[in-house]
Amino acid sequence: MNLFEKRIPISQLSADFFIKLQYWASQFETFAWLNSNDYPQQYTTFKKALAVEAFSEIKCNIQDAFKQLKEYKNRTNNYIFGYLTYDLKNEIEELTSSNFDGLQFPDLYFFEPKKLFFIYDTYIEIVYHRHCVDAIEKDLQNIKNQNITLKAVRQSLEIKTRISKENYLHKFKQLQQKIVRGDTYETNLCMEFYVENAEVNPLDIFTQLNEKTKAPFSVFFRHQQHYLLSVSPERFVRKEGNKIITQPIKGTAMRFNDPEQDLRSKHNLEIDAKERSENIMIVDLVRNDLSKSASKGSVKVEELSKVYALPNVYQMISTVTSIVKPEVDSVDVIRDLFPMGSMTGAPKIVSMKIIEALEETKRGLYSGSFGYFSPTDDFDFNVIIRSILYNSDHKYLSYSVGSAITNLSTAEQEHNECLLKAETLFKTLINQ
Repeated sequence: MNLFEKRIPISQLSADFFIKLQYWASQFETFAWLNSNDYPQQYTTFKKALAVEAFSEIKCNIQDAFKQLKEYKNRTNNYIFGYLTYDLKNEIEELTSSNFDGLQFPDLYFFEPKKLFFIYDTYIEIVYHRHCVDAIEKDLQNIKNQNITLKAVRQSLEIKTRISKENYLHKFKQLQQKIVRGDTYETNLCMEFYVENAEVNPLDIFTQLNEKTKAPFSVFFRHQQHYLLSVSPERFVRKEGNKIITQPIKGTAMRFNDPEQDLRSKHNLEIDAKERSENIMIVDLVRNDLSKSASKGSVKVEELSKVYALPNVYQMISTVTSIVKPEVDSVDVIRDLFPMGSMTGAPKIVSMKIIEALEETKRGLYSGSFGYFSPTDDFDFNVIIRSILYNSDHKYLSYSVGSAITNLSTAEQEHNECLLKAETLFKTLINQ
């Protein structure tokens, strides 16, 4: 590692320092802003992190992508931040992706940042490459001097859906026939909403989204023309030492302003047999995936189908852990789990084939994962859901939502769940 560190107490910073930090970062072609929004978590390191400018990078499509990532991570031996798209499944299994792709993100991208800011409870830790250490004080002054402008006025956006409700109901019927036949027990069916010729301010949109959701795994990321605006509530996988933590979500319910109605919504989710069965099926799938890299007998379900409160929704979350075998590389742990079961279904491979046949949009970064590796080979990755994706060159903006279909599902209920998950994204884009 070739790093220089500096610590500054939070008490010495202005109240708007972190807003200015994001404005300062947005000028760079490559950056990543990770924000837990102070959500209480058992497994966590920092509250926020900013990675700015690429000292080195890896960008590749499907062809030994995991192998290339492993070599890059081990060669770099430093913090690296980046993403894996859902379609890396095609490298793991004999699968294909041929649906429409208006975003054109590379299948895998990671970068080693020149400049890092880690925010903890009482201090901010600044970590710079030694070759640019002289820039710390100048950068801090530039951050403090940032002029935070009023939110930009956006054009009127015409949001379209790739799958109409009528078409969704038809696909739902096809999927349930496969379930009755025994091809699959549960499959996550998704649909895309999109805007063509979109000219937007991504920072403006992300700021509003994050304020509304306060999601624990929020990410604002840019690499050149590609933007990810994610307010994800879900962790994919985390590594602390030799411990692996996964926290799949299955089960969503609306929040209400009325306390009694809100509590009733939570209780109804807790006792919902369909939602609980979906959650347990994915837990079983994750346990199986974890066992590939786990020491014998170490896979544990620490928490099963517990309902957690977020500002807009209740989520049913399980926590499954394991102890990784000493000889297993971190990238191989992720590969064994990828893509996450909460976004595929069970059995996994069959479900992914059904998804490709029924959906009309290449998932790309949606249903993929964003996160980081540390110099000690720990890592933390989210699930890219509740996210807006944007290609500023193509002026194409997209967000997708989905739900798990089982034999207990009804078409109207699942379609409404998709609309519930899309509601905050939709209202933010049309300035509500």
